[in-house]
Amino acid sequence: MMKDMIPGFELIQPTSIEGALNLLEEYGENGWALAGGMDSLGWFKNRGKRPEAVIDLEGLDALKGIDETADGIEIGALTTLTEIELNPLIRERFWLLAEAASKVASPQIRNAGTLGGNLCQDTRCWYYRYGVSCYRAGGNTCYAAAPEALNREHAIFGASRCVAVSPSDTATALVALDAEMVVRNSSGERVIKAENFFMEPAVDIMRMTVLDPEDLLIKVRIPNTWTGADFYFEKVSDRGSWDFPLVSVALAIKSTGDRIDDARIVCGAVQCIPRRLRNVEAMIRGQGRDEDTAAQAGAMAIQGAKVLNYNHFKIPLMENLVKRAVRG
Repeated sequence: MMKDMIPGFELIQPTSIEGALNLLEEYGENGWALAGGMDSLGWFKNRGKRPEAVIDLEGLDALKGIDETADGIEIGALTTLTEIELNPLIRERFWLLAEAASKVASPQIRNAGTLGGNLCQDTRCWYYRYGVSCYRAGGNTCYAAAPEALNREHAIFGASRCVAVSPSDTATALVALDAEMVVRNSSGERVIKAENFFMEPAVDIMRMTVLDPEDLLIKVRIPNTWTGADFYFEKVSDRGSWDFPLVSVALAIKSTGDRIDDARIVCGAVQCIPRRLRNVEAMIRGQGRDEDTAAQAGAMAIQGAKVLNYNHFKIPLMENLVKRAVRG
């Protein structure tokens, strides 16, 4: 199903956010907002997406950069992953995000890939990606759920016809940090909590995020809530670079001595959205950060998991990652 040509489209390069928003509204579903292009060009080459117009955001300097605010920091959606990985302010206050960004793909891709692009990229499901008519593509079946399917990368939670997962490494970290997404269209601006930004297939199987075609992710806000917390991030993938996660975990935890006061625990690549483990967070509050608490957290994290033919390994992998994160 792989192709070797990109179909024709009109390339438009707006010089202002307002101009970009007007274009997104004008073209609607026939338009495509281009950030770093790391995910987009693959879609175009495989002809999975055939936009009438590509709206290149590279010239919008207002969407780039990292700024300190009274309440935390703001990161422009076009800020590169390398900038996030190396920024002293992020490394000092929110090391969790810097570490997650450092695990995305390869250095060359991080130099061009953006935070907004990483958050908004589409799923990597082989079947959807390469042109079969699955539920997510408007068809009437999920090829990845078939007994003989290649589904080792797919979901063990939250499947609703579709078993694809979110591929974003930075998403898990931002949900754990209680971040907010600032989204704008020609009608105005709205702020969306990071954990509500990603779309479950039971709500809308055709989208990975809540963004409508005329919406643009402007920036990400991280509050000072977790400044000074202990952080943990671990990603397991088939290869050390380039690959998307098989399972990942992001944790922010506040403690008094050995007692856990509060925590955020989020797992990636086990569900279509970053999976926040609220039950585990509630269970470990007030407990000691020790081996017993970690074991209980790991066992609770995998409750309700439903495997496919080739992703059974995700259950012990997720359990052990949660244990390691809580144990520290």
